[in-house]
Amino acid sequence: MKKKVAFYTLGCKLNFSETSTIARKFEGEGFDRVDFSENADIYVINTCSVTENADKRFKTIVKQAQKSNPEAFVAAVGCYAQLKPEELAAVDGVDLVLGATEKFKITDYLNDLTKNDKGEVHSCEINEADFYVGSYAIGDRTRAFLKVQDGCDYKCTYCTIPLARGISRSDSLENVLKNAAEIASKDIKEIVLTGVNIGDYGKGEFGNKKHEHTFFELVQALDKVNGIHRLRISSIEPNLLKNETIDFVAQSNGFVPHFHIPLQSGSDKILKLMRRRYLTNLYADRVARIKEVMPHACIGVDVIVGFPGETDEDFIETYNFLNALDISYLHVFTYSERDNTVAATMDEVVPKNVRSKRSKMLRGLSAKKRRAFYESQLGSIRTVLFEGENKEGYIHGFTENYVKVKTPWNPALVNQLHQVELGSIDEDGLVRFSFVTQQEIA
Repeated sequence: MKKKVAFYTLGCKLNFSETSTIARKFEGEGFDRVDFSENADIYVINTCSVTENADKRFKTIVKQAQKSNPEAFVAAVGCYAQLKPEELAAVDGVDLVLGATEKFKITDYLNDLTKNDKGEVHSCEINEADFYVGSYAIGDRTRAFLKVQDGCDYKCTYCTIPLARGISRSDSLENVLKNAAEIASKDIKEIVLTGVNIGDYGKGEFGNKKHEHTFFELVQALDKVNGIHRLRISSIEPNLLKNETIDFVAQSNGFVPHFHIPLQSGSDKILKLMRRRYLTNLYADRVARIKEVMPHACIGVDVIVGFPGETDEDFIETYNFLNALDISYLHVFTYSERDNTVAATMDEVVPKNVRSKRSKMLRGLSAKKRRAFYESQLGSIRTVLFEGENKEGYIHGFTENYVKVKTPWNPALVNQLHQVELGSIDEDGLVRFSFVTQQEIA
């Protein structure tokens, strides 16, 4: 009988791409992959350190695995496993905890699947995480997350990612293109580029400072891969998003007019406390440049509220800055203290109820921005890639500039690209449309 393995991924697109790569390793060694809700011999949980309730979520997921099979072997990998391995090992039911360098070698640690009284830890010092492992994830058959870079050399005062993932290092251009061609061969229409700090792409595999290729050269090369209809840049730092990249995307065959650019604060005082590598004037300049060459582009923004030292005046400055910017939506994060970060030792801590209130205000602004962006696109002709899930009788999809649309469920549309005219905004905030032609775009 083949052993069965199941996976659960917490956190970012990068984690999803790495889980997929680990899963393919298991399958290559004769395991059957099953859904996490099913009975399996091994459950692998890929953890995240960004969310405040990471430990609570982890315990809940372990219990879920034990409910399916109390005798199953449970392994934890990922960022939280690197930062707090002993804490995870102490959770009832956990048998194995693997850090940043060990997670891709997980099958080497599985000679004996006997349950342990306490989780066994294999975790390196993070400065040993200096080699690169390429990976990609295939989500719902319509898009794939392609990892091109890992780690970060920035020293933002609130962030544990460098502690969890190590120095900035990149995949070789040759390997990225090989993975992209593999994805294309599986009839996947869209690739989302992912990494910790993808604009820093090009630092050698071992994190050396020699730039083999730049991010711009990566973008140019990927645009020529046959069989991929859409390429999407995920999150990219404003100081690393250069005019040459913006201008190239504007006339590109494959890259779509959608950018996600972390801001974190609209107050220069707070940006300096965070040790971000830009000020608000540079950020505003990036947004203006994108809109100048791609007026229909979608721009998403990350922002943190309640950072130590953020006064009411600083928050209002952030709110007004974002309100005035021609952006499309916000991802709002409520600041939470992280062990071993500079920010955790700072004075002028913002009370949690104030953080919560500010978060709510920015989420309201995000809804307003998204609505205004969607309204600006009504009447335009766009291309939609339809997704694979029946959601309460509807099929959803995204236009190239990230407008989410819906129409009554039709399985024939799954993973197809169609030209549509955007018509009206439904009560749930999604956009209704009419087909320009019934033929799929080749």
